Amino acid sequence: MELHNSHLVLGLGATGLSVVRYLCQQGITPLVMDTREEPPGAKQLALEFPEVNLITGGFDCRYLVQASQIVISPGIAIDTPEIRAAIDMDIEVIGDVELFARAVKDRSPCVIGITGSNGKSTVTTLMGEMAKAAGLNYALGGNIGIPVLNLLQSPIDLYILELSSFQLETTHSLNCIAATCLNISEDHMDRYRDLEAYRQAKLSLYDQSKRALFNREDSLTQPNDPMNQNSFGLTSPVNDEWGVKDGKIVHGTTEIVSLHDVAIVGSHNHANLIAAMALAYHAGIEKESMIEVAKHFTGLAHRCELVANINAVSYVNDSKATNVGATVAALQGLSEHLGDIILIAGGDGKGADFSPLEAVLDKVTHLITLGKDGDEIAALKDNSKRVDSMADAVKQAAGLATAGDIVLLSPACASLDMYKNFMARGDDFREQVQALSAKNLDPEAVTDA
Repeated sequence: MELHNSHLVLGLGATGLSVVRYLCQQGITPLVMDTREEPPGAKQLALEFPEVNLITGGFDCRYLVQASQIVISPGIAIDTPEIRAAIDMDIEVIGDVELFARAVKDRSPCVIGITGSNGKSTVTTLMGEMAKAAGLNYALGGNIGIPVLNLLQSPIDLYILELSSFQLETTHSLNCIAATCLNISEDHMDRYRDLEAYRQAKLSLYDQSKRALFNREDSLTQPNDPMNQNSFGLTSPVNDEWGVKDGKIVHGTTEIVSLHDVAIVGSHNHANLIAAMALAYHAGIEKESMIEVAKHFTGLAHRCELVANINAVSYVNDSKATNVGATVAALQGLSEHLGDIILIAGGDGKGADFSPLEAVLDKVTHLITLGKDGDEIAALKDNSKRVDSMADAVKQAAGLATAGDIVLLSPACASLDMYKNFMARGDDFREQVQALSAKNLDPEAVTDA
């Protein structure tokens, strides 16, 4: 293997493969490195790009210090010692989103950027549905699961990108039509020195946008400096802001749609809908398309998803709530529910402070916890119950619930202590609930099972 490679790709998987594919299309043969001995995508790399070498088991500094550009996976911290050494030598370290930004830089602004601690995927999908209803040639990508460089393979007029703080750390050149930071709450505190460092990673998106859309009910989302900005929220708007007045979503004085006609559940999701509408407006989408989507979009899987109604008890899967803020938002969104709420929470807290949960746990009648940091959450509420599996959690919840209640899985934690990902956790919850449904048991019978 030759010692010098001008371009290095760190981290394989779907994103790494997309970067290799893109660079090879530009006539560049990169070297790929991954800390894992058998990284996902290795077989596909060998099959599709036999000329590209792969080094596994770590990052070899001999190669890093000779590169002219390093393209890093968002899962790798830029403060990794080997990466920091390369940065200190003025070697460019960027991510796949920055490569994408440079690829579209000569076009008129054609990107909508969406970040925040929670709600990103819902807003991104809502925005996509509105673009579809309007007949636009659009594509979704980024943190929502489709690597952004894959979107360049066909002509697209509007790119709608969900962007994580990790991706934004290595992105500097996006030229967005409009961008939003939906909310800020503690997340990934195992990677950031404090909340402010995490916040600034998110807010860097505004500097790459012609218009900033912030959440006026979350001061942490406001731009650092005055710019071309507007806000959204659930309160009555001022001037041309977006908000709610007399039970209707409004833009300034223009009525868009009554909340009674909106399909998505929960006030936090109504805020997501309003944010999507505001972004769609800046993308030139007419309100008729917004209204059509608002009346029919019921939400994404694993995000306050109603999976079953058994004996008049609603079982709701919010497994995507991988941080404290998401669970707080879910409980606040259900604050007007008349029945009891039985919450299943816990997992890997990623070093987060759970104390913000304490106030909203007053809305919870029974708390059931599991996972690595379940005990920390359990300590926030008297008479909480600790279980070892999702099956036990669902059985306990079913035994406590009566007609009109909600059993809510909203973990406030990552899933990796027990599951492959949050989807697998949500699927397990759904399967356990479906097992209840198949048995057609009433709550008392479930308790005895």
